[in-house]
Amino acid sequence: MSGPRDNAVTSDALSGPVEDYLKAIYLIGKGSGHAATNEIAQRLAIAPASVTGMVRRLADQGLLAYERYRGVRLTESGRRAALRTVRRHRVIESYLTQALGYTWDRVHEEAERLEHAASDELVDRMAATIGEPEVDPHGAPIPTRGSCK
Repeated sequence: MSGPRDNAVTSDALSGPVEDYLKAIYLIGKGSGHAATNEIAQRLAIAPASVTGMVRRLADQGLLAYERYRGVRLTESGRRAALRTVRRHRVIESYLTQALGYTWDRVHEEAERLEHAASDELVDRMAATIGEPEVDPHGAPIPTRGSCK
């Protein structure tokens, strides 16, 4: 697999599955910055062989860099796209609990479905409506809008 290209895809053009991969790699790699294929497969509940193919495509798009024996890491554009998805997910969870009265243990699955459909404008309005929360209902930090650009 090759390293990042200069023509990375913009986050607006990413599909739901690609966003899921980037988010998983971001969450796995928070400590070392790297994620192994098996870790990604386990987190997404899919076969490692499927991960290998997608990792190649994401590297070709400039979203990931592969390092032999270390796994993959997000490029800057991949990191921004992952943060954008994490932000959408966590703002939606917060909105569901604060504005709609969902309990914290019921919001994750709803946010998983909605994070790919919600526009940045909608998510920003949700965040503004509930006072720009800094953490989600589970205590995880919500990335700022600026960190996703």
